[in-house]
Amino acid sequence: MKGQCVSPFRRRLENSVILTRAVARLAYWYLAFCNRTTRWDHAGLIELQADLSKGPVLLVIWHQCALMAPVHWPAADGQLSSIHASSPIARVSGAMQRLCGLLPMQLSKDQSNVRAARMLLGRVREGVSIGLAADGPLGPALEVKDAPLIWAEKTGLPVYTYAFATKRHRRLNVWDRMILPLPFSKGAVVFARLAHTAPARDDLRSDLEQLLNAGTKKADQMAGLSQ
Repeated sequence: MKGQCVSPFRRRLENSVILTRAVARLAYWYLAFCNRTTRWDHAGLIELQADLSKGPVLLVIWHQCALMAPVHWPAADGQLSSIHASSPIARVSGAMQRLCGLLPMQLSKDQSNVRAARMLLGRVREGVSIGLAADGPLGPALEVKDAPLIWAEKTGLPVYTYAFATKRHRRLNVWDRMILPLPFSKGAVVFARLAHTAPARDDLRSDLEQLLNAGTKKADQMAGLSQ
């Protein structure tokens, strides 16, 4: 029964590397077009670039901002890597990140969390920053899970959050109400650094959630969505 619920397109996407790359390229072209035709204001980018000149950072986002994060990451100042699953949508996301010049890693179903952690730590030792969604990949939305807290504790990297907003956009009918930008708009990109990474985990969770929400609110205000 489960197999009968899978759409023909999804089945083709699961079985075709060529189709996965084609869908990723279409998504990349669309998002790049939106990026080029949007009048962007930035906050925190200079601070992020200054830290990247010293070494890698940990980038944390709300999953709702995942579409534009690869486009807005300053790849010329430092590489960014993240782990994605082997599902069709995750593989499309990974392929799109590669088109943005990033270094995503696909985690197969038979790989353990320990192996994934070793892969990411290897990237950090190579000077590559790590990105992850605080509430991803399945939510609940806008609730900080343990993963970013663990990575902040274990790596000691500077922690940055990211948010974006565009005046013209749509919200996708998915669990996180993902933001889909529309072209020819006004937008804002906000990076913000967490003041510290050493408090107790509950305090760190609270501080990170507040920073993520503050960045979202600031991006909305800069884009003209709220006062």
